[in-house]
Amino acid sequence: MSIHIDEIKTYDKFDELAADVLLLASEILPDKFIYINSLSDSKQVTLKIFNKNPLIQIHEGMTIDLEQGLCQRVDFERGTPLVYEDISKITTLDHLQITLKNANVNAYLGIPIALESGERFGTLCAVHHEPSTFDQKSIELLQKIAKMFSYYLEIEHLAYKDLLTGLYNRQYLYKFFFKSKPQQGAFFYIDLDGFKQINDRFGHDIGDRILKEAGHKLKDFLNLLEDAYAVRLGGDEFIVHIPNQTDNQELSKYAKRLVNLMQGWQFDIKETKLSASIGIAIYHEKQIYTLQNLLNDADEALYDAKRKGKNTYHFAGNDPKDGETNHE
Repeated sequence: MSIHIDEIKTYDKFDELAADVLLLASEILPDKFIYINSLSDSKQVTLKIFNKNPLIQIHEGMTIDLEQGLCQRVDFERGTPLVYEDISKITTLDHLQITLKNANVNAYLGIPIALESGERFGTLCAVHHEPSTFDQKSIELLQKIAKMFSYYLEIEHLAYKDLLTGLYNRQYLYKFFFKSKPQQGAFFYIDLDGFKQINDRFGHDIGDRILKEAGHKLKDFLNLLEDAYAVRLGGDEFIVHIPNQTDNQELSKYAKRLVNLMQGWQFDIKETKLSASIGIAIYHEKQIYTLQNLLNDADEALYDAKRKGKNTYHFAGNDPKDGETNHE
């Protein structure tokens, strides 16, 4: 699993610390082009460069498919660096030759940057336009720099995570939404039907198991959506933010899928029923809104969904009696 690149945008002083990391690395390998890549599950993004070699065609913001880059070959599980001193002699890289030639890269060193949990952030890289050697001492020093940088990333990452479910927390929602503020999209306000009764009757251990499983279900749901993310507001209340999607029919498909996903649970407690209700608030380009307004609208729609019998969804602004609420 990788840290979402949108999360990185919320980190305090990221650019400043990344620049310091690159400066230190350039002191160790002064003849190399140094940069930091971020890796998602499908993309490789160059976040920061230390440019002392105009012959290297790599720039900040450069994005390529993960399979077209060298960094996806780095062994994050073992934490070992990847070294190619003469790429032209590596026959297993033939399918990457066009990409490497366009970037004018003929020597490569990739140092993995990852969190203690195993989530990968990306790589600290050093490249050259000609075949080049990387001595062991320099590699070890770069590994130490990458490790220190990972400590900073760990602190920032945990600041925006709900430790029980692994989803983002309220702080992330408020900070990132204000920082990015997409032009349009939708909020799903989700509440677990029957959770309070189960929690009161069977205790917090069972309640925590339910919340953890809800987190897993929401992560599975997010695999279907690009750029969406989930937040645990607190208790059994969650938010899914889907940017750039405002079509009611498409959002209805997502909501139905999520309602169905929240009906099956791994734990076995007799005489209990657990499901989810969803309130949906849509915002459009040129619309005047605040995050709190959108959350309030979604919360009111959630209340209407529960009034219609729970285990369903409802769009904000629709009369719950007009047939627009869908009950599964």
